[in-house]
Amino acid sequence: MKLNQIANNPGAHKHKHKVGRGSSSGLGKTSGRGVKGAKARTGTKVYGFEGGQMPLHMRMPKRGFRNIFGTDFAEVNVNRIQKAIDNKKLDIKTKITEEILRKAGLVHKSRDGVRLLGKGSITAKIDIEVAGVSAGAKEAIEKAGGSVTTTYEKKVYKNKKGEPGKRQTRRAESAKKREARKA
Repeated sequence: MKLNQIANNPGAHKHKHKVGRGSSSGLGKTSGRGVKGAKARTGTKVYGFEGGQMPLHMRMPKRGFRNIFGTDFAEVNVNRIQKAIDNKKLDIKTKITEEILRKAGLVHKSRDGVRLLGKGSITAKIDIEVAGVSAGAKEAIEKAGGSVTTTYEKKVYKNKKGEPGKRQTRRAESAKKREARKA
């Protein structure tokens, strides 16, 4: 082998086009960009433009909405808590909190905390503190001799003056009316 026979592996070196070197180079004058206009300039591209045709994102039907006032709980069923206790991942002697449930791998991140659901059964007597609890889960835990504490309070959205918004005011008024009817 001689020095003049040494070459890169096929495909290892890509030939770079030399643009703008005159008409005989094959890519001279306008460098393969056509003539003028937005597409001939650098840094501009009309993404999603389909030549005046109705774009795909506008042709597709829209469904649903994102409720900005909605709650986002990480959910865990009582049968999973019982299974974690049986596998010695949770200690029933201490108060079970959201942080302990995360360390045990039962729940993952959520915006508003953990909500306990009533699927399955539980036999261990536990003291648990969560953001929310369903009626079935609360009944199952109390039946086993345990106790449940809820910590979540719905956020009150306020206007610029610091007063509650129209929805909260309406809810408070209707709650007062319900209480008056009961009494």
